[in-house]
Amino acid sequence: MPLVRIDVNQGRTPEQLQSLSRGIHDAILAEYGIPERDYFHVLTEHPAGQIVAEDAGLGFERTRNVVMIQIFTQTGRSQAAKQALFAAIARNLADAGIAGEDVFIGYVENTAGDWSFGFGRAQYVTGELATPGR
Repeated sequence: MPLVRIDVNQGRTPEQLQSLSRGIHDAILAEYGIPERDYFHVLTEHPAGQIVAEDAGLGFERTRNVVMIQIFTQTGRSQAAKQALFAAIARNLADAGIAGEDVFIGYVENTAGDWSFGFGRAQYVTGELATPGR
């Protein structure tokens, strides 16, 4: 059950925004085998100048089409699984017109006890939800 935050510059259509979100979700579905309805995305548009994504020494520049993605999920997936996810996201977003250099992903892991889906309870801990498999 990843929680995904997506930050973009203003100027995309609602259809383009949905395509970005769906492309990321489809990659997670394909690579991690999560249920379709484990779809938790927060998409935020920012005015010009509020996203800074400079070259980190890799020798390429990003454009104003940069998509900053933060994925929060439970620990336990292999580095190979994460790499496959990153590649799948880049492929899906390329299909949506986003260049590879404009796909920036941060991946944050936590434990089952770090999630509450409502009512102030940690449903993975209480047993209301089964802890996802790897």
